[in-house]
Amino acid sequence: MALRHAVLAALLDGEHSGYQLTKVFDVGVANFWYASPQQLYAELARLEADGLVAGREVVQRGRPNKRVFTVTGAGLDELAAFAAAPPKPLLLRDDLVVRVHAVDALDPAPVIAQLHERAAAAAAKLELFERTLLHLRDGRDEETFLREGERVGPYLSCLAGCRLEREVRDWSLSTARALAARAAGKELP
Repeated sequence: MALRHAVLAALLDGEHSGYQLTKVFDVGVANFWYASPQQLYAELARLEADGLVAGREVVQRGRPNKRVFTVTGAGLDELAAFAAAPPKPLLLRDDLVVRVHAVDALDPAPVIAQLHERAAAAAAKLELFERTLLHLRDGRDEETFLREGERVGPYLSCLAGCRLEREVRDWSLSTARALAARAAGKELP
C-alpha cells in the first residue's frame, strides 16, 4: 500500500485540510499506517497534481486561509483498483522485538523498562480507539451499527487497531514479567 491510498481512504469522510488530515491520521488511520505531517502535505500535493483529489482555498476571517481537499472520481477509481489488487503480506519491523530476541546477550533491565513503556503506550492508544468506536456507534450497539451504520469501514479498521493494541499491551506486559522473573532467578508467574 502506498501512502496515497491511506490518504484517499481518510478523505472519504469528507473535505479536510492538511491539518485536519493529520488529526484524522492520528486517531483513525495511524492504527494501520503512519505518516508524518510533512509526508501528508507532500502526498496531498502529489494527489492533487495527479487529479486524484481536488483542492480549494477557504478564506478565513482573522486566520490564514486554508486549502481543503476532497477525493475526485479518479481518486475513487484509484481506490477501487487498489482494493481489487491482492494485498501484500503483513510485514512487522519492530526494534523492540529485536531487542527481546537478543535479550539473552544483554542487560534485560532496559528492555524490561521499554516493554513497560510500550504497554503503557498501547493501553493509551487502546483507550483512544475504544472511545472512537463509541463515538462512531453514536449510542448504537455494535451489531446494530454494523448492520445499519452509514460507513462501517472506519469502524472496522479502528476495531482492528483495538485488537492489535490489546495484543501489544498484553504481550509487552507478559514478556516484561518473564524477563524480570528470569533475571531474578524465579519461576515464571
